[in-house]
Amino acid sequence: MASRNLQFKTNYVVSSKIEPFYKGGKVQISKDEKYIFCTCGSRVNVLEISTGKVIHCVEHDDQEDITSFALSCDDELLVTASRALLLKQWDWKQAQCTRSWRAIHTVPVASMTFDSTSTLLATGGCDGTIKMWDVVKQYCTHNLKGSSGVVHLVQFHPDISRLQLFSSSLDCGIRLWDLRSSQCMCVLQSHYSAVTALSFSPTGDTMISSGRDKICTVWDLKTNKAKRTVPVYEAVEGVMLLPENEDFSEIGVKNNDLHFITAGSKGVLRVWEASTARCVYTQTLSSTLSAVSEEEEKEEKDDDPRSLTYLLHLPDSSRLATVTAEHNIVLYQLPALSTQQQFVGYSDEVLDVKFLGKDDSHIVVATNSCQLKVFELLTNNCQILYGHTDTVLSLDVFKKGFLFASCAKDRSVRVWRMDSDSAQVTCVAHGSSHSNAVGSITCSRLKASFIVSGSQDCTVKVWDLPEDLSTTGAEIHQLTARATEKAHDKDVNSVAVSPNDKLLASGSQDRTAKLWSLTGEGTVDLLGVFRGHRRGVWAVCFSPVDQVLATSSADGTSKLWGLQDFSCLKTFEGHDASVLKVIFVSRGTQLLTSGSDGLVKLWTIKTNECVKTLDAHQDKVWGLHGNRKDDKMVTASADSNITVWLDVTEVELAEEQAKQEDQILKQQELSNLLHEKKYLKALGLAISLDQPHTVLTVIKAIRQVEGSHELLEKTLLKLRVDQKESLLRYCVVWNTNARNCQDAQAVLQVLFTHLPPEELLQYQGARAHLEGLIPYTERHMQRIGKLLQTSMFLNYMWQKMRVAGAPSSMDQDEEMDTTPLAQPFFTIDKEKGTGSGDEEKQDGDDSGGEEDENCPGKEEEEDDEVSVTKKASSNDRRVENGESTKTNGNHHSESEESSDEEEEETDQTVKEMKCLPVSAAAQCQTILS
Repeated sequence: MASRNLQFKTNYVVSSKIEPFYKGGKVQISKDEKYIFCTCGSRVNVLEISTGKVIHCVEHDDQEDITSFALSCDDELLVTASRALLLKQWDWKQAQCTRSWRAIHTVPVASMTFDSTSTLLATGGCDGTIKMWDVVKQYCTHNLKGSSGVVHLVQFHPDISRLQLFSSSLDCGIRLWDLRSSQCMCVLQSHYSAVTALSFSPTGDTMISSGRDKICTVWDLKTNKAKRTVPVYEAVEGVMLLPENEDFSEIGVKNNDLHFITAGSKGVLRVWEASTARCVYTQTLSSTLSAVSEEEEKEEKDDDPRSLTYLLHLPDSSRLATVTAEHNIVLYQLPALSTQQQFVGYSDEVLDVKFLGKDDSHIVVATNSCQLKVFELLTNNCQILYGHTDTVLSLDVFKKGFLFASCAKDRSVRVWRMDSDSAQVTCVAHGSSHSNAVGSITCSRLKASFIVSGSQDCTVKVWDLPEDLSTTGAEIHQLTARATEKAHDKDVNSVAVSPNDKLLASGSQDRTAKLWSLTGEGTVDLLGVFRGHRRGVWAVCFSPVDQVLATSSADGTSKLWGLQDFSCLKTFEGHDASVLKVIFVSRGTQLLTSGSDGLVKLWTIKTNECVKTLDAHQDKVWGLHGNRKDDKMVTASADSNITVWLDVTEVELAEEQAKQEDQILKQQELSNLLHEKKYLKALGLAISLDQPHTVLTVIKAIRQVEGSHELLEKTLLKLRVDQKESLLRYCVVWNTNARNCQDAQAVLQVLFTHLPPEELLQYQGARAHLEGLIPYTERHMQRIGKLLQTSMFLNYMWQKMRVAGAPSSMDQDEEMDTTPLAQPFFTIDKEKGTGSGDEEKQDGDDSGGEEDENCPGKEEEEDDEVSVTKKASSNDRRVENGESTKTNGNHHSESEESSDEEEEETDQTVKEMKCLPVSAAAQCQTILS
């Protein structure tokens, strides 16, 4: 039982991925509210809201960045515009481009939108013009000129019967276009900065506009005049009028007056009463933000990473969607504005990752950001944790998986707790006494009693945790360092605590790793130094079962060290660049390492062998962690990708065993079919096994049966098209070997005779197969020709030998017997395919047997199944029929009649040998031409 549990791992496969899907630009939600459409370079990704996964992706073939896109109101059509000045219409569910046309704009398209009927498409260009397209009849209907600079906003009036279009450009005015006359009806002037969004009332008589000049304006569209200007004291990127006749009392709406919601640079949603210009509600950020100090809040600027760039309304489900400057998409539920879902569009470089929660259902991720991200693996729903004020560098998780620690460039460490029921994460402890960035952190292994941090100030600190940490409320504990020790001469890159909490290991940029004792009261005592790496040590890790330490270094190696004498036990070389992480798996019998080359390698310690190399990243793999069950691991890279891997060793082993068992059963079935002479089923089974040699065995068995040609023809023609295709592929291989060429040529003769060239050329790779047949077939023909020449010489020698025994008075030249032998000198042994002398029918002449054994032609071409002398006999008959020669009637007069049948059989065999290669080569040439 123990040996089964300690079975070495052999392979991992990708279980799931968290990839960037949004890198800025437009975001749109489908009308059925199931999908989010967003740009990512040259692609438009379609994110399914329920699963958080990208299910469709459309991409321009020219790899040009997409500058804008629009989804029709019926969710059927998607139109994209790229820097190549092309507009493409997509069937986005099939990811197929159905139409492409020139945008006519002289510069890229900056904005576009559909009308409510999904027939008109408006595009605003960087050249200051607006084009109107009829996507059904496929032509340009309007060319609206007059805007100054980039037209960054176009929007139809919701009442399509008015045929009005609103646009805004760099002049900060809102132009109202009459599509009947193609004229600008008026310019609504109120803003002094870029107009960012427009929102209409249900009746279409009132419109509100927002701008980066920190104001919102309410417009009366009957008079085209401004009714009210509301100062909102932040750059506003999105505005939405609240629906009428709904209860929004939870967010400060106390009457039926016009109210609207704004989203902007402060990163919060606010509700305003238009008539009084009062802010009646300000969103409170989630509990994860409570760690932000008041001083930090006062220092907030308009470029805050939490600032909002889009505000979208989902009316059917009464939700709002916001997009942050850090490419996060957050869904809120009205009327309480409670956070429902969060999706991270882009994470930049991922610096560390750890499994978290019950059954490792979540992962916590440190990116090139001051926020932590906690992903639920099942839905990709994300919690964003605010607390650190600079980039988070490292993470570690306590044994039970609900507490974890983080450290950052802000010189602080934090401890976070996940609620086991709601999975909400809060900061419960905070400590800061390092004098430089904290680059590594590790947690106690036995219980949540302390954490250890390593910093760029060359010190390690031990922080004690309070006992009631797991039950604390909103209060954040302030941590103090129990012990501080100057550990190295350069940055401390990694720290690790032993499984019994008594030892501490540290790895540094000074090329050494050190072992420390944690048992002393308030002190950290040095026990020894591990020297041997040629460059800085990136990671250290204790074995879970042995007294050894693993280290990985920038010199491209990983090493195992003994804790007793601090000697190097093993060195693992294989990465082409720095080895950034190392962990133990398989109960300490194997290692996983990740490097700057983007590779993850699995090592078996006992053999020093790299069992598997996993390649799923394009940049440095900073994060590597295994789950508690040891059947999964997660990797995180500077390419923004997070990959969850699943151990498939047992699955692959079971599959291999099942495959072998199935092969044995099929081989047995094949033997039974051959024994029962069910050649068609046997041939089909052999082809399904994809075993050319087995198929050849069946073909040979068929050709040994009496009437083999008709049986072979009947059997082959009953095969399916895909089986014939495989058979043709096998024939190409068989034809390269002289031993098997006859079988290949017999199969080819049937295929070429009964299948039209058009059908043959439909086979996959047929042209290449036919071209491959020609040179070998011609070579076989040349060899047969040489054999015929040799046989003629042998026959001549034989005749001379017979004449030499005649009376001396006989004229040899005139009396030489050139008639075909009544009984062939060599005969075909159908069991062995070899020639044998037949002395009984040669009038007692013993020289025939000796000639048979010493035949040079037979030894040279022993792969051919037809004997040389049969060809010679055939040639004799050809000479007899073609030339007037004298025969010796004294020799074979008695045996000629009795051997007619055997002569016919010999003649037929030679014809097959001569005709098969010739016809196959000729037919190949004909089919290819």
